[in-house]
Amino acid sequence: MTVETADLRPGHRISRVIKGGWQLAGDHGEVRREQAIADMEAFLDAGITTFDCADIYTGVEEMIGHFIADVRNRRGAEVADRVMVHTKLVPDLGRLADIRPDEVEAIVDRSLNRLQIERIPLVQFYWWDMSIGNAVEALDVLKDCQKKGKIANLGATNWNTPVMDRFCDAGFDVVSAQVQYSVLDRRPAGDFSDWGARRNVQILAYGTLAGGFLTENWLGKPDPGFAFENRSLVKYRLIIDEFGPWELFQALLQTLQAIGDKHGVALSSVATRWVLDQPQVAAAIVGARYARHLPKTLEVFGFALDAEDRAKIDAILAQAGGPNGPVYGLEGDRSGRHGRIMKYNLNTNPADKVHGS
Repeated sequence: MTVETADLRPGHRISRVIKGGWQLAGDHGEVRREQAIADMEAFLDAGITTFDCADIYTGVEEMIGHFIADVRNRRGAEVADRVMVHTKLVPDLGRLADIRPDEVEAIVDRSLNRLQIERIPLVQFYWWDMSIGNAVEALDVLKDCQKKGKIANLGATNWNTPVMDRFCDAGFDVVSAQVQYSVLDRRPAGDFSDWGARRNVQILAYGTLAGGFLTENWLGKPDPGFAFENRSLVKYRLIIDEFGPWELFQALLQTLQAIGDKHGVALSSVATRWVLDQPQVAAAIVGARYARHLPKTLEVFGFALDAEDRAKIDAILAQAGGPNGPVYGLEGDRSGRHGRIMKYNLNTNPADKVHGS
C-alpha cells in the first residue's frame, strides 16, 4: 500500500496523513511515553513521515526530538531526515500586548532544542486576539528566522482569510492553514478553500475524527451529554451539538459504517477519506498514539469513495444545522461555550525556557 503525499512547497513533501501530537500532550487520557516514542518509528517506516506538534503541547516536541535523535543514532541521518516535523508557535494571550521579537525567536529556539534538529520544516503561527498588540510586527521575526535557516516554511493555524491576508500582504509566504475540518465540521469548505487556491495556501485538516467520535466506538451509543474529564471530548461533543441532534450524528455514523463495510474498511477510514477528497486539502492530521493503530490509519490509502458513497454522505449532511460561520469562529469567542474550554497562557516566559520545558 502506497501512502499518498503532497508538496506544500518545492522540497517540502508530506504524507497526506499526518501523525498528530495533541493526543500525546496529556489532558486527553493516559499517555505511555516510552511506547509512544518507540512506536513513532513504525509510522515512519510505513510512510507516515509527517508529525504535527506545538510549542504548547506539553512534552510532545521533546518526545519527537528523542525519536529523531534515536533514529539518527541507530539508522543514520538519511533515515532521520525523512521525518517532517510541523510545529506551532502560539504566544500567550496575556503577552500579546508586549511580547518582544527576541522572545518570539526564543520560542523558535526552544522548539529547535526540544526537537533536536537544526531547522524546523514548518512553523505554524497563531495570535489569540488580533485586537491586542501588533501581530504582523511581532511575528515578522519569523521571516528573519527563515533567513537564518532556523525555519524552512511558515504556516498559520485557526485563522480565517481576512487575518491571513494581512500576513500574505505583509510578505509572509504562508504555505498552509491548519484548521478543523471533518465530515461534522465543514466550515473550511467553499470560500476558505477557494481563497487557499488563489493564495497557494493548502489546508492541513485537524479534528478529522472529532477526537474519536467518528469511530466505531460511538456507533449505537446513547448521548453522553457533556460530562467528560477529557477536554478533547468536550470540544468535539460541542461540535456534534452544532451539527445537529445526537440522532442525526448516529445516522451519520451508520452511513459511514455501511460505506466502510462495502469497502472493507473502518468507518473512521471513510471519514478521513472524505476529508482528503475535499478541495485544497493537502493532509489530514490523525491522532493515532501507538503502532497498534497503524493498520487502520493506513486503510485510507487502499480504497476510493464512489459517487454513490458521496451521495449517501451528502444526504445526511444536508440535514445538519452547522457548525456555521468562519473557521475557528465559534472557538475564537472566549466568552462562548467553545472558547471557555480553551487554555490561553501555556507559553509563559519563553526566553527563560529555551533549554527546557
